[in-house]
Amino acid sequence: MSVPCRPAARTAFRSLRQCPRAAFAAPRTSRAYQSYDHPDSTKSFHLHEQTILSAAYKYVPEHGFSHKALALGAKDTGYLDISTSVLSDGPFSLIRYHLVTRREGLAAKSKQIFGETSQVGVGERVERLTWERLLGNEPIVDRWQEVAQLPSLSIFSLSFRDPVSACYRFMVSILTMMRQALAVMAQPSYAPVSIKELAKLVDEIWFLSGDVSVDPSWYTKRASLSMIYASSELFMTNDRSAGFQDTKDFLRRRLNEVKDAGGVLGSVGQWVGFTASAGVNVLRSKGLRI
Repeated sequence: MSVPCRPAARTAFRSLRQCPRAAFAAPRTSRAYQSYDHPDSTKSFHLHEQTILSAAYKYVPEHGFSHKALALGAKDTGYLDISTSVLSDGPFSLIRYHLVTRREGLAAKSKQIFGETSQVGVGERVERLTWERLLGNEPIVDRWQEVAQLPSLSIFSLSFRDPVSACYRFMVSILTMMRQALAVMAQPSYAPVSIKELAKLVDEIWFLSGDVSVDPSWYTKRASLSMIYASSELFMTNDRSAGFQDTKDFLRRRLNEVKDAGGVLGSVGQWVGFTASAGVNVLRSKGLRI
């Protein structure tokens, strides 16, 4: 029996053999941030956006994430006004600028803190980098409090038998909570960006910490760190201790609790519930309405 497609197949393979080596070269490694789990992105902002936002950002401590801060930044950079074609997201552009630039700065922080040494364990790196990211909120923490309002966290009453499904859905719940927690981010048009930024942040922290897991723990690690980071960030908005020491202690306790619970509790649902309730109870004790 003849196979008419064989000539075409031979032609295709001949074309592949004749294809230049460069066509199969490894992709470039220059990335907007370090994790391999997200596609490369050349620049987070266009040049004109970067120019205005970097100038406007310095006004956030005084004027908040507002049109006023944007207008002052635009004036400083020679723009007469801000049209929808320049910054169509308005104040959310400033919020996103804060999230993106603090995240992208973690790679340099990691090199500065740890250098090329491999003596520091993954867990210690995760804690230190998460803390460094939280410190990135220090200049604007009072303004961050203006938009942070955490609603009920009853979404954490989860009970799933499949670990991967549980962690995927837990991540969605975490990100939904974060979307609800930040009033501006909660607007439907901004929610996808807010969700994506939190996912990128925790992925970046684990990557820079040297995590190489390829099993279901990949999901649990990112899900738990999402919860811990979000609750620590909210805790920080109500922290008046010197150097945010209470927030640092809160972060360490949450990380230790997740580590201990992960080794003791057999059910992912129990583990998730323990992680969430521990953070929520402490936040309530600090007077946050959750």
